[in-house]
Amino acid sequence: MTAAANSNQRVSARATGIVGIAILCSRLLGLLREVIFAALFGASRNMDAFLTAFRAPNMLRDLFAEGALSTAFVTTFSRRIATDGDASAWRLASKVATLTVVFMSALTVLGILFAPALIQVLAPGFPAEKAVLTIQLTRVMFPFILLVSLAALVMGMLNAKNVFGMPAMASSFFNIGSIVGGVVLCYWLEPQADWRHPHFGERGLMGLAIATLIGGLLQLVVQLPSLGRVGFHFRPDFNWRDPGVRTVLALMGPATIAASAVQVNVLINSVFASKLGDGPIAWLNIAFRLMQLPLGIFGVAIATVTLPLISRSAALGNKSEFRGALAHALRLVMLLTVPSAIGLVILAKPIIALIYQHGRFTAEATTHTAEALQFYAIGLVGYSAIKVLAPAFYALDKRNLPMFVSLFSIALNAGLNWFFTLNLGLGHRGLALSTSLVAITNFLVLYAMMRRYAGRLETGAMVKTLAKLLVAGAFLAGICFLAQQFIFIPSVAADTWQRLFGIVVTIAVGGGAFFGVAYLLHIAELRDVVTLVRGRLSRLRS
Repeated sequence: MTAAANSNQRVSARATGIVGIAILCSRLLGLLREVIFAALFGASRNMDAFLTAFRAPNMLRDLFAEGALSTAFVTTFSRRIATDGDASAWRLASKVATLTVVFMSALTVLGILFAPALIQVLAPGFPAEKAVLTIQLTRVMFPFILLVSLAALVMGMLNAKNVFGMPAMASSFFNIGSIVGGVVLCYWLEPQADWRHPHFGERGLMGLAIATLIGGLLQLVVQLPSLGRVGFHFRPDFNWRDPGVRTVLALMGPATIAASAVQVNVLINSVFASKLGDGPIAWLNIAFRLMQLPLGIFGVAIATVTLPLISRSAALGNKSEFRGALAHALRLVMLLTVPSAIGLVILAKPIIALIYQHGRFTAEATTHTAEALQFYAIGLVGYSAIKVLAPAFYALDKRNLPMFVSLFSIALNAGLNWFFTLNLGLGHRGLALSTSLVAITNFLVLYAMMRRYAGRLETGAMVKTLAKLLVAGAFLAGICFLAQQFIFIPSVAADTWQRLFGIVVTIAVGGGAFFGVAYLLHIAELRDVVTLVRGRLSRLRS
């Protein structure tokens, strides 16, 4: 690999570190949000209603805003900068922003009007009273999709201009607004609630719904100063016949379907889970949230930094740099997510007990949520790799391929859900397992296609890296297993601080063993990171 390529990859690693730290803050705040809401409402009927209501606009966010729109816009915007310069790119941005406001406003109105039909699709197993509550919450939260779509568009502009920190931190402000606004509104709308033993009802849920909109507005507003500094000034522009707008729209259709696989699969899971009684929707949601913590820190961070680079490389016809950056990103994903998956599988129960087992969240709920997390974690590497690999097809103008793979994976997930839940009786565990198996299958098919269209992706190096990671992972698994036997003893009651100490020690020792063995096995990506850190420390001391 050329020195230039290596340099680009090191720049990618630095930017990935910035984005990773920002996303870590966001995901920790998101986790805190879930913990507080679980303590206030428990894994109950009301929380099932809130989570299902939020799933409607949240799913559209992943499909349109942070999925198709973000991928299509960043790809096109980065190409425009590389070929026509900044001024042309900013004009394109104004046109796309105007179109986004018009389209998402219309979608919001439709969502509010057709909320009953939407909830009938999302949760057909809900009884009438629970369904009515869910519809009310959905109508309150649906404008969230407009706010977060604009926030995603701003994030795409900043990322294409190599500004990564504030866009990644923006979702932290969503969580802050949701938490502070949610708690304040809960107690304001239900002042009779005892803060020591809270028991909120439907009015409290309405407070959470309103706070979701507050958080979405904050996520947009905090990015605007950075956008102004890089030179963008919004001017409404309804001239949508621009070739760049047509390119964004042409990419968005297939990208919407391609990015929908995970969310549509989660939706299908919700349909099955709604028929399993009260609790499974909350168990699956909490488990998926925990699984998304390493997914966001590593998978999304690497994908965020990689997409503008490979888009520019493809636009300039530099296939060598394109392949090198993509292969490096995939190996980096494996390095960071393999130990995360192993840790989540073995330590699922103590982690959930530490974080969630408070207030109305019971030990039984912890057990069921841990089961879901273990099966979700199986697919963590696949989930993360897809985040990097799928957008690369749009940079190569092969936009239909991820769409076809996603359609196949959705059908596969529905079949596996039916098989695991109805035939094998695995319940909510089967729903999590099927989602993971689909993610792994999706990645393998996309990888095979990318090799065909982009050429060699250093597969030999990737297989060697994975083999070495599994050897290092065996040491991590052994330490986690010993911790289960001697630290997290089920029959011994432990307070929160004892649980926290046990988790921290286990992660520190296990992580040290994993990365120590990986370093001794000469895993190149880890040595690059170590070299980068040493260089930064040397500059700080000098």
